[in-house]
This record gives sequence, structure tokens and C-alpha cells, in this order.
Amino acid sequence: MEKFDLSIVIPAYMEEQNLRLLAPRLKTTAGATGLTFEIIIVDTQEPMDLTKELCDEFTLRYIPRKGDNSYGSAVRTGIESSRGKHVIFMDADGSHNPEFIPELLNLKDQFDIVIASRYIKGGNTENSPILILMSKMVNWGFSFVLNIKCKDISNSFKLYPGDQLRELKLRCDNFDIVEEILYKLIKNNKGISIKEIPFSFKQRMFGLTKRNLFKFVFTYFVTLIKLRFFI
Repeated sequence: MEKFDLSIVIPAYMEEQNLRLLAPRLKTTAGATGLTFEIIIVDTQEPMDLTKELCDEFTLRYIPRKGDNSYGSAVRTGIESSRGKHVIFMDADGSHNPEFIPELLNLKDQFDIVIASRYIKGGNTENSPILILMSKMVNWGFSFVLNIKCKDISNSFKLYPGDQLRELKLRCDNFDIVEEILYKLIKNNKGISIKEIPFSFKQRMFGLTKRNLFKFVFTYFVTLIKLRFFI
């Protein structure tokens, strides 16, 4: 199996319009790093738009998600399929700027995990005040209960060590899998080093968010209890 310095993994659910703008920027940015890389688009189980054709056009690696169409299945599929020494996850909706990738990579040899953080000095987000409040509450809760020394646990835009990431047994099906990943990496790898760097989170470019507000609140609460006492 061919190995790479870097895998960029992007879960996608009817995000063709956004990916059409992101794909050339991703390839240009990744190519300029001088690293060997792969860009993996994890689509729905059955195509719901022309994402597969777009991947063929831009020579991106297209993979249908396994299990079901949940976000958690997309993440697990992406991790299992990745072949990079380092793995970067990012969103497909344009909220994560591809040109920020070198900022994460600049610290790859100094830290195991590098987080694009909205909530440290210099970071910000374009989300609404209510979403910012809810996000900060989630991050504070996970940080306090699970003793994770980070301000922005829930942002999926992170650089991970590939081998440790692929060893994880992940169970969450929704967006709470992002917190599960960080918690289990810390739990399984004593002394793992983490660095947060300031990042500006943008509004999605096109389409509608896949996050359901009620499910967001409920699943995060349940996951926090499970991680603290059962997993």
C-alpha cells in the first residue's frame, strides 16, 4: 500500500457546490508543501449529487462511507482509508480555509496534535451568538469533565498523528466523534502533545448545515457521560 506524508480527509454530504471551489485550492495548497499527499473525499453511501464526478475531474480520492450516512461513519471510513503519516480533517462546506493547512503543518514535528482554534487569543468565528454560546459551553464541559487542556475541542479542523489515529476504536455516530477522537488519543497515548493555534472560522459557502440543534445538544451530553464513565 502506498504511503503518504499527509492525508487530508473531508467528510461530504451533498457538498458538490462547495467542493468545486475548494478542490483546486486544496490541491494548490497541498502541492506547495512539498509533501506527498492524498485528498480523500468521504461521500454518502450512494451518490446524492455529482461529488464522485468532481473527484474524478480533480483527481481526488473518492470513497463512499461505510456503515450508514452518519457523520461518524464518514469519519471512521476516512480514518480507515487514510495512508498518511499525518492526517488532517476539515469540513467540506468552506468554513475551513484550505490555505490554513500550512499553519497546521508548520508544527507537525513539534506537536502530535495541532488544533485550529476559534477560542484562543487571535481566533474567531462567524457563527451566530447563540451557536457560539452553545459551542463554548460544549467545549468547556468536555474540557472540565474529561480534563482536556484545550479551548476548542469541537472544531474538526485538526492535524493528527496517522498511526495513533488509525488505532482508535470510535463509536460515536454524530459530530461528537470529534471530541471522542481527541479524548481517546490523549487517553491511549500518555504524554501526547497538543498545540492550539488561532483560526478564523467562516460561514458555510453554499447549502444547508447538516447539524440538528436538538440532536447536537442531546448527543453531546450523552457522549460526555459515556466517555467519562463507560468508554
